[in-house]
Amino acid sequence: MGILFSAPQVEFETIREQWLQSVSQIARGGQFVGGPSVAQFESSFAAYLGTEGAVGVGNGTDALFLALKALNIGPGDEVITVANTFIATVGAIHQTGARPVLVDCDDSYLIDFEQVKASATPRTKAVIPVHLYGRMVDLREWLPWAEEKGIAIIEDCAQAAGASLEGKAAGSWGTMGCFSFYPDKNLGALGDGGAVVSSSPEWLSRLRKLRNHGGEIRYQHEIPGFNSRLDSLQACALQIKLSYLDEWSAKRRDIAAGYAIRLQGLDYVAVPEASRDSRHVYHLYVIRLVDGRREALKKHLQKKGILTAVQYPVPVHLTPAYSFLGYAAGSFPNAEGYANEILSLPMHIGLTEDEVALVSNEIKSFFA
Repeated sequence: MGILFSAPQVEFETIREQWLQSVSQIARGGQFVGGPSVAQFESSFAAYLGTEGAVGVGNGTDALFLALKALNIGPGDEVITVANTFIATVGAIHQTGARPVLVDCDDSYLIDFEQVKASATPRTKAVIPVHLYGRMVDLREWLPWAEEKGIAIIEDCAQAAGASLEGKAAGSWGTMGCFSFYPDKNLGALGDGGAVVSSSPEWLSRLRKLRNHGGEIRYQHEIPGFNSRLDSLQACALQIKLSYLDEWSAKRRDIAAGYAIRLQGLDYVAVPEASRDSRHVYHLYVIRLVDGRREALKKHLQKKGILTAVQYPVPVHLTPAYSFLGYAAGSFPNAEGYANEILSLPMHIGLTEDEVALVSNEIKSFFA
């Protein structure tokens, strides 16, 4: 079968029996949307992150969109984010009617704070820092700046569940934190799902209304809303997986350390900065091929039964969907250059030490 790039099925086998028992209980009760299972997970997830509350929604894109809507962001407003992110980050901004303002990343692939400050205008209502690949953006300098400017920080934590900095969890630093529970995420459901977390009772109440047709109570519609709810079956899976998250994050860091040791010293391979602390949970292990042979290496590994991926092959501003933003090629040299060089190696909790060694040895043999 070879070496899989990701393996959510391994996690499912870990929780199978507990989840099936939970599903049977839900089926007998007949409450498949909302209900005690969702409320329990929301409470547990908020406690894990150290926030006042969590609001389960349909997916990670909705989490970003509803967070922006909760802040009344819309036409005439600007929201800053980074060019090297999944298109959903920018799509959520666009769908509110606000204008996405893009900036470049630094050499750690994370949003460049200096460019954020330079891009802010009186129309800037929020910034979305993306904790890319499982590594947290260091938000310590951001908070006083954002407070002074009256700018909201909405953390995109889609790839960073379990990451923390100085003991403070990703998602708990900004105004709100947005999570995706897509199955291959570090905390993944068995289908789609997402959540917004906050410590503001005002935002939490507004989010609960927005996700449920504008009201927290059935048939009481206080504001125009949407239909984006986390279902009970996914909440049960997430509740069980949450108890394993720290253990699984440690496993990912061990795998990353194994790659780093074995790949060090290769002239044409740039490996991620080593991190054994909780700031990085290695949703992805991304190397960079600085000699132009990314596609050749990808094909070489595939022939050996090793699956890899590229996240993301085209920066957002160069996609047809967002060409109207007017950013020309060359606007964000880091994001554009890295998009042609990055390669994500297999990274999941089912990966063995021998498999890490095999992947590393095949990369070495390619360059030899």
